[in-house]
Amino acid sequence: MSLIRSQLVGTGYSLPAKVLTNDDLSKIVETNDEWISTRTGIRSRHVASDGEYTSDFCVKAAQMAMQNAQMTAEEIDFIILATVTPDNTFPSCAAKISKILGLRSGVAAMDINAACSGFVYATQIADNMIRLGQIKNALVIGAETLSRITDWTDRNTCVLFGDGAGAAIYKAAECEGKNTDTGILATKIYADGSQYDKLCSDSGVSFNQKSGFIHMDGKEVFKVAVPSLVQGVEETLAIANVDINDVDWYIPHQANLRIIDSVAKKLELDESKVIVTVDHHGNTSAASIPLALAESIESGKVKKGDLVAFSSMGAGFTWGGMVIRI
Repeated sequence: MSLIRSQLVGTGYSLPAKVLTNDDLSKIVETNDEWISTRTGIRSRHVASDGEYTSDFCVKAAQMAMQNAQMTAEEIDFIILATVTPDNTFPSCAAKISKILGLRSGVAAMDINAACSGFVYATQIADNMIRLGQIKNALVIGAETLSRITDWTDRNTCVLFGDGAGAAIYKAAECEGKNTDTGILATKIYADGSQYDKLCSDSGVSFNQKSGFIHMDGKEVFKVAVPSLVQGVEETLAIANVDINDVDWYIPHQANLRIIDSVAKKLELDESKVIVTVDHHGNTSAASIPLALAESIESGKVKKGDLVAFSSMGAGFTWGGMVIRI
């Protein structure tokens, strides 16, 4: 019996030209390269310059994805953007991107805020719409300009975050309904609002008419992150009826190298199968996974036919997982 799956047909990414190294940060706040790299694995991050906005990086990432998918803007049926740093409070940044890309009138456009889990959340929404036959393809973007909500006097948070965008295009395709199919095999998303204040902005439009800065209880986040990321992989693998030993690559949310290493060990996954970009991207929140995916495909590391597992965890707390055969 055949069914519809969402196949990945194109990826793209965009990063600001400006690179901020750990040595650069040591001139802004009391820190140094050794302190940052040993605790996080981060050595540099890209930061938007004045006049650069989240939408700018989204458009470039989307154009690259469309080129790689050999698709035009006229063929896109749906656009969804995962971000906590849209250009404006409203309308959606996705609507702005839709206009710039030249998507046809009537194509639904929306933003979603699930913080670092945003891309997985957005992908599940797009995947469900494709499988239900509501659309034939979708443009899914994860993007952030976290530098705009970073307190550059707080060395515990300012060393962590970076800017950028990653995009993926999924297309409906008939499959056999087996775990050997090409396309998304499983997704699952979660949240626990009781942890709301452990990782959040200290301001908001309704609260005090400000965007605020990132506030994080690092120890609590680390404590929850590892089991959440593990759960995202294990439960989606179970849904897909795939064994961890069959996974070719694991792409986790790129928040902290120590978290990534701990998750890999708990999954008993060889470190050679774990894709790490946090060293040169920093934590780019919703852009993290699509950036890592697009770079890995461009470099030839991730290839057609590879089985890739993803998991993410972020503010909310939100978390999620996904399994796809490229």
